[in-house]
Amino acid sequence: MIEDIIEIKNVSFKYKGSEEGLLKDVSLSIKKGETVLLTGASGSGKTTIIRLINGLIPHYYQGELSGDVVVAGKDIRTTELYDLAGTVGTVFQNPRSQFFSVDTDGEIAFGPENVGLDPKEIKKRSSTISREMKLEPLLGRSLFELSGGEKQKIACASVSALMPDVILLDEPSSNLDWNAMEDLKESIARWKAEGKTVVISEHRLWYLKALVDRIIYMNKGKIEHEWSRNEFAAFDENEVKRLKLRPVKLEENFIENFRNGRLSGHNVVDRDIQKDDIILKDFYFAYDQKPYFFFKHKLSAEDGDMLSLNIPRLALPKGKVIAVTGRNGAGKSTFLRCVCGLEKDCKGVIEEDQHVYKGRKRLKLSYMVMQDVNHQLFTDSVESEVLLSMEKEDTARCDEILSELGILEYKDKHPMALSGGQKQRVAIASAIGAEAKLLLFDEPTSGLDFAHMEKVGELLKDLAESGKTVLVSTHDPELIDKCCDYVLCIDRGKIIADD
Repeated sequence: MIEDIIEIKNVSFKYKGSEEGLLKDVSLSIKKGETVLLTGASGSGKTTIIRLINGLIPHYYQGELSGDVVVAGKDIRTTELYDLAGTVGTVFQNPRSQFFSVDTDGEIAFGPENVGLDPKEIKKRSSTISREMKLEPLLGRSLFELSGGEKQKIACASVSALMPDVILLDEPSSNLDWNAMEDLKESIARWKAEGKTVVISEHRLWYLKALVDRIIYMNKGKIEHEWSRNEFAAFDENEVKRLKLRPVKLEENFIENFRNGRLSGHNVVDRDIQKDDIILKDFYFAYDQKPYFFFKHKLSAEDGDMLSLNIPRLALPKGKVIAVTGRNGAGKSTFLRCVCGLEKDCKGVIEEDQHVYKGRKRLKLSYMVMQDVNHQLFTDSVESEVLLSMEKEDTARCDEILSELGILEYKDKHPMALSGGQKQRVAIASAIGAEAKLLLFDEPTSGLDFAHMEKVGELLKDLAESGKTVLVSTHDPELIDKCCDYVLCIDRGKIIADD
């Protein structure tokens, strides 16, 4: 029996094309059945550790690697990825990047099918996993119609169905609502009870403090601190801030405030309408529309349950930051896409400062930062990406924005070479550079550490103070507490009076 199922010895690594090494003489041993949390700032090397354990380094991500990495007795240098598949399962930060099927059922069954299990066993595993992870409402659906959080749940299920000895999770809570995070906690606890080895790279810490056995704190490619579960759970607020980590305890208080309706007075629908409000009218949208022969069916409130978005009228306060909240799949991203004109079938109208914006004209009024920022990174450098969004190129303003977001040092790098959190900040920089009147952000702090979450919050407030109206879809109560003036709650595509 192997006591240390993962052994990383004196490993240094530099990605191909990078001038500076990301990992610097890192050594880490993880015992079989242990649950380990990797935390630290974005770009500190957490995801690189995950890629070493699952063999993506050096077999997919190339670069200069020194030292030894052994997983379940296998040297990752000489072991092909397909030979590690039954031993190591990974849930990536962007679950879309690991999907092979087009429907939820097929994705859950894909792993067991790929390793050649008996069809009866595959069916049994899929059924058991779906029941244990409460996935029944997601079965039989297209992966393309799921929200980011729902995709994350399917990715966890597909890995769990393989029943690997080692399970790796890279920012697993980044797109999950609070109830889904409770389900994730249950899944991790179940894997732990089954004797699985679980390694989690994560910024949001409160939900893990009772589950993890060890916490590894990384900084600039090195392991700087290591704590036991009890030491970590005892951290006070000052210690957490000194390390620039997300709260270990505080986030639960925010969640309780929302669940108990203590922020209901800040709901957009409870306020008095002002003369300068931005008015949204007739925002109706459906992913599955009625069939038509000669004329396309015009959606209206009469279409009822068929509608994915059903907002007859909504007044938004000008120059404020508005949190768009609701469970995974409630319609938050759909709402933002319709507002900015990305969904052509949504014929809603926006009235702002005596101007009327219909259809794709809404694109001139607004700018959206998508949940999956890979869809909107087009150029070969961070600087070019921001300049592209500007009506008139202004390199001085570009540098100022990048500096505020802490990514000025990456201005000449290719955006796709950055970490997930760094890419997110590039997209936010583009939104600021665009200077649109209505700025939309879909989970802007997904994958961000505490320090950069605070910077994003400060920037959103600054944008509102400069006269912009900001809509931010988020599950992040810390962001809401820091910068949001109002809350807009959505459930099943409708505006509701409480969360």
